[in-house]
Amino acid sequence: MTPESPDPADAARLAGDAFHAAALLLTDPQGLGGVVLHAQAGPVRDAWLSLLQTLTPQGLPLARMPAHASIDRLLGGLDLPATLAAGRPVAQPGLLAALNGGIVVSAMAERLPPATVAHMCATLDTGAVRVERDGIAAVAPARLALVALDESQGEDRPLAPALADRLGLWIDLQALSVRDTVAADAPMATELARARAGVQGVEVPVPVVEALCAATLALGVDSPRAAWFAQRCARAAAAWRGAALAEAEDAALAVRLVLAPRATRLPATEAPAQEPPPPEPPAPDAAPPPSADANRDTSDAPSEPDPPAPVQPLTDRLVEAALASIPPGLLARLAAQARAERGRAPEVGRAGSTAASAAHGRPVGSRRGTPRGGARLHLIDTLRAAAPWQRLRRARARPGAPPILVRPDDFHIRRLEQRRTTTTIFALDASGSSALFRLAEAKGAVELLLAECYVRRDQVAVLAFRGAGAEMLLPPTRSLVRARRGLAGLPGGGGTPLAAGIDAAAALAARVRRGGSTPVVVLLTDGRANVGRDGLGGRARAQQEALEAARSLGAQRLQVLLIDTSVRPEPAARALALAAGARYLPLPQADASRLALAVQAAVSA
Repeated sequence: MTPESPDPADAARLAGDAFHAAALLLTDPQGLGGVVLHAQAGPVRDAWLSLLQTLTPQGLPLARMPAHASIDRLLGGLDLPATLAAGRPVAQPGLLAALNGGIVVSAMAERLPPATVAHMCATLDTGAVRVERDGIAAVAPARLALVALDESQGEDRPLAPALADRLGLWIDLQALSVRDTVAADAPMATELARARAGVQGVEVPVPVVEALCAATLALGVDSPRAAWFAQRCARAAAAWRGAALAEAEDAALAVRLVLAPRATRLPATEAPAQEPPPPEPPAPDAAPPPSADANRDTSDAPSEPDPPAPVQPLTDRLVEAALASIPPGLLARLAAQARAERGRAPEVGRAGSTAASAAHGRPVGSRRGTPRGGARLHLIDTLRAAAPWQRLRRARARPGAPPILVRPDDFHIRRLEQRRTTTTIFALDASGSSALFRLAEAKGAVELLLAECYVRRDQVAVLAFRGAGAEMLLPPTRSLVRARRGLAGLPGGGGTPLAAGIDAAAALAARVRRGGSTPVVVLLTDGRANVGRDGLGGRARAQQEALEAARSLGAQRLQVLLIDTSVRPEPAARALALAAGARYLPLPQADASRLALAVQAAVSA
C-alpha cells in the first residue's frame, strides 16, 4: 500500500531527519550502532545512500554486504589454497574484520538467515570476530556500524528484532519523494570533520539524560539500549552544531530518530486541573461589598507585573517532539499487527516440517560421512578438513604420493533439506441433530483452506464419523472442484463412534507421513461418544475407547487440534484433547472463516 504524501512541512522535517541520520551516524558510528533504513529500492533510497557515501570521510571503510554471504565470507576461515600450499592452517580474514572501524550496508536485511543475524549481533556487541573451526582459533577486531536496508512491507517478514534493537537510528523514507532528498556539499563535509573531532568532548547534562529516559518510558519503549542510543544521538547532534553541551534541541532530534520510531503506545496525558467556578454576579440592585482599599487612591499606584508563564518540563517537550514525528496510524497498525501475530499464524503451507534428504533439496551445509546411498561429496569441506594435516601426512607418506593426501575421515557429504507439504485431515463428528451446522462450517473451512493451499501444493482430507463407524469423504487432495463435489452430499445424524473416527484419522495421518507430507489432524466434536469400536452402543465403554484412541493418536506426536463444538465447553472434549496431546479450542459458534483461521493458527503453533 502506497503511503499518503505528507504536507510540505512534514516532508521537510522528514528529509531533515533523514539527512541528520546520515550525518550523525558518520559522526559516531560505533556509538550509534547503525541505521534501520525502511524504504523500498528506488531513487529515494539511492539518494540517501549516495548522501552517506559522499559524506563518508576518506579512510572510513564503507562496503555492501551480499544478502546471501556465507559465514566464512563474513567471519573468515581457512584459506584453502594457502593452507594446501603451506601444509598448515592459514587463516583468511572475513568481510567484517576487513571493515573494522567502518560501516557495512546490508541489502534486504529482513531476509538475512538466522545464523547471519546471530553473528552480526555478536559482532556489534563485542566489536570483534571470533573464528574457532577448521584448526583455526583467531579473534579479529571488528568495530562496525550497520546500515540495514529493510524492504519489508505489510505482511512481509520484518527485520529481526534482535538486530534492529542494536541499531540506534530508525528512519522511514516511504513517504518522501526524490524532490525532498538532500544532497551533500562541501560545507557539510567540513562540519562533519569538525563534529567527528569534537564528539568525544561533548557532555550530556544529567537533566537531559533523565528527560530522555522518562520519554523512553512514556512511549512504551522497553529496550534499555534505546535510552542509551538516544543519549549518544544527542551528544552527536551537539557535536554537529559545534557545541560542547547537549541541549533540548539535540535531545528532541534524538527522540525523533531513536525513540519515536520504537514507540508502542501514546503517553498518558494528565487530566487538566479543574478551575474553581467563577463567583456568581451580584444582583442588579445590590450594593458592592465594601473593600478595605475602597478609600485608597490607586490612580498613581504602580501596576503589578503579570506572573511569569510556567516553564514546560523538558520531558513533556521531548514527548511532544516524539508525538509530532510519529506517522498517523502507526501505533494502531502496530497494535493490530501484534494482535494478528498472537491470533494468526503463518499460512498452512509454511508450517510443513523439514526433512533431511540425500539427493534433493536446499543445501544447508555439510557433515562428516561417506558418499554412498545417493549422498554427494562436499569437495570444499573435504579439502578443508584435510588441509591442516598435509605437512604431517607428507612426512609419513611414501614416495610418489599425490600432492594432497585425503583420508576417509576427511570426507564430508552435503546436507540437503526438503520442506514437506502439509496435509490437513479434518475428522468431523457428523452425528446428532446439530451436525448440519457443524458440517456447513467444515465445508466452508475446507474450501477456504484449499483456496490458499493450492499455490503451495498442500492438501486437505476429510473424514466423517457417525452411526456405526467412520468413512473417507475426501482423500488428500489439492483440487477445490473435487473437494466441493465430495462434500456436497455429506450426510449427518446418528450415533457418535468417536473411537472409530479417531482411529481412522490416525491411520490416515500415518499413511500421509509415510508419503513424505506433514499431517495435521483437526478433530471437530463435542467429545460425547456413545458408540464403541464394534458399532454397539454404551456410553461408558465408548468414552473409554475414545480416550484410548486419543492416546494412540498422541503417541504419533502429530499436530492435533480439537475444536469443541458444544454450546458451552464440554469436559469430555477437554479430556480427549489432553489424552491426545492436542490443542483444545472451544468454538461453539464458529463460522467457516473463524474455523479456517483457528486451523491455520494451530498448524504453526
